[in-house]
Amino acid sequence: MSSNSSPNHIAIIMDGNGRWAERRGHPRAIGHEQGVKAIEKLLTAAIERKISVLTLFAFGVENWGRPQEEVTFLMTLFAQTIKDQAEHLLKHNIKLRVIGDLTPVDLDLQKRIREVEDLTANNTALTLVMAFNYSGRWDIVQATIKIAHEVAQGLLEPNDISDKFFAAYLSIADLPEPDLFIRTSGEQRISNFLLWQLAYTELYFTEVLWPDFDEMILDDALRAYSKRQRRYGLTSKQLQEN
Repeated sequence: MSSNSSPNHIAIIMDGNGRWAERRGHPRAIGHEQGVKAIEKLLTAAIERKISVLTLFAFGVENWGRPQEEVTFLMTLFAQTIKDQAEHLLKHNIKLRVIGDLTPVDLDLQKRIREVEDLTANNTALTLVMAFNYSGRWDIVQATIKIAHEVAQGLLEPNDISDKFFAAYLSIADLPEPDLFIRTSGEQRISNFLLWQLAYTELYFTEVLWPDFDEMILDDALRAYSKRQRRYGLTSKQLQEN
């Protein structure tokens, strides 16, 4: 099908917070704080543009390798943001969902996440998916483990497993796969983010650092998306005929 319409689901790697701060002579923490403000603006813009799902890569499993001071700050910032934004999410009819391996995360933060998820569960204007301590490889492995247990219990046969069947065990199985992927800061990688789900997603890269991301940059990405032709293995002629 052609993609001359707005994407239903946008996935974003919010890259460049630290570099934004360093270029201005600030500690990296300041960049992360400004990055949260960019998210707030993005949520408003997404709702205005009738985006249904927004998935943001907040913290990857590889990020544990950063300096301990920065990791501690990111954990604190995420916890505080979850707490502070609960009222905002309710007011603007935004549903929060957090995906990733939360087992190594502080129990108080786990509880806070679940509370806000429950609080916003019935909101319908936008589903905000935060990938926290997330890895695309982890997502695939955890799905494989679940399926393996069902095979071991005799609940299904190996030949029952198809790509559609497998996808039902992934973290966002109940949501449409991303139509558009955006990465800021000029890096052109997907960095272990939604590896399965991005198979046919349109990719868009921008040099803009995340704290400077605004509705104009979003619109640039949407315009680029509207000019793409999503063929899913078909030819352009087949699409025209259909």
